[in-house]
Amino acid sequence: MGNLLKVLTCTELDQGPNFFLDFENAQPTDCEREVWNQVNAVLQESESILSGLQAYKGAGQEIRDAIQNPNDLLLQERAWNSVCPLVIRLKKFYGFSLKLEKALQSLLESLTCPPYTPTQHLEKEQALAKQFAEILHFTLRFDELKMRIPAIQNDFSYYRRTISRNRINNMNLDIENEVNNEMANRMSLFYAEATPMLKTLSTATTNFVTENKTLPLENTTDCLSTMASVCKVMLETPEYTSRFNSEDTLLFCMRVMVGVIILYDHVHPNGAFTKSSKIDMKGCIKVLKDQPADNVEGLLNALKFTTKHLNDESTPKNIRTMLQ
Repeated sequence: MGNLLKVLTCTELDQGPNFFLDFENAQPTDCEREVWNQVNAVLQESESILSGLQAYKGAGQEIRDAIQNPNDLLLQERAWNSVCPLVIRLKKFYGFSLKLEKALQSLLESLTCPPYTPTQHLEKEQALAKQFAEILHFTLRFDELKMRIPAIQNDFSYYRRTISRNRINNMNLDIENEVNNEMANRMSLFYAEATPMLKTLSTATTNFVTENKTLPLENTTDCLSTMASVCKVMLETPEYTSRFNSEDTLLFCMRVMVGVIILYDHVHPNGAFTKSSKIDMKGCIKVLKDQPADNVEGLLNALKFTTKHLNDESTPKNIRTMLQ
């Protein structure tokens, strides 16, 4: 069982076993190695993607100057030359979302395939479960950063307007080969989302379920609900949090818990908030609210604004009240 430290008793809602899963140290077995290597190649890029987003300053001043002085060719050139490298960077982020989508689907395939249950998959394939968690952790970090950078959409809108109006004369338009109209349309849809990476993963999970018609839906939803239970128990049990080598692992678990709840809510026909849900939503929200507000504000907002079923009539009022 390796890093699987303890099976806990069922919760009061009888929602199945919960595990302590060693997100810090799980290593791939021979059976996991092939998928792990594929996903690892993608995950190795994630920190540079986040660094690139964190360092994104935008070309707001240059764009304002160009718009206010439409006949000043020098200012038009300066704005254009400021925006082009930023658009290339935005294309890189978008391209990474497509890689992440494929990686997630590979992991779902491994963690849901018969004859094993989600619990057995976690026992046997903890390194893959850890990678699944790392994808969700990255996704919420990316989206939290993106929401604080309105310059992204402003810069991209300026780029598209400038290209479509052919307002830049005698300039190097090589960038159009990099980001042509079709690519610009796809990128525009991606960045129009408040949480573009989460949207990508939600769609990827939904597509996975739709395309694998012979796989029972429960295989996927149970995988997600089991992961949510794993994280909740780890967060609310001091005996387990004391085993973390790094304080960052707490926030890691919180992001992963919220990420799997959102995916579950998009994939399960009744969502995550109903009384029949296999996720203890009340317990999960309480765990978040017990943490310092600065750490969880973005995560509570993600539950409020990126889930699908929160405002359904079937959602208990006390759950809605907790998220207000």
